[in-house]
Amino acid sequence: MTSTKPQGHRPARTSRIELRATDDDRDLLDRAAAALGTDRSSFLLSQGRLAAQRVLADREQFVLDAAAQQEWERINSRPARSLPGLARLLERPSPFVTPVADQPQA
Repeated sequence: MTSTKPQGHRPARTSRIELRATDDDRDLLDRAAAALGTDRSSFLLSQGRLAAQRVLADREQFVLDAAAQQEWERINSRPARSLPGLARLLERPSPFVTPVADQPQA
């Protein structure tokens, strides 16, 4: 499926967000934005969006309506699939752990 939006199209920014900051915070944000080659507003918006997405992705509680709850239960009641590749991967030693025999003597 192709998009009808032109390349680089961004929705118009129609809502204003204001915040108070210390001069030091403003300077820090300006330096970070400049390091990424962008302006303060774009920097704050992109970093704020990332932070908001992380917060919402890490929620511990989800509220579902009756239909969504039923679908959730249907999905979770299916038997687990056999994944031979995953089983082989989990049987291999971790590349991040040094075997005890290879550790230097203290």
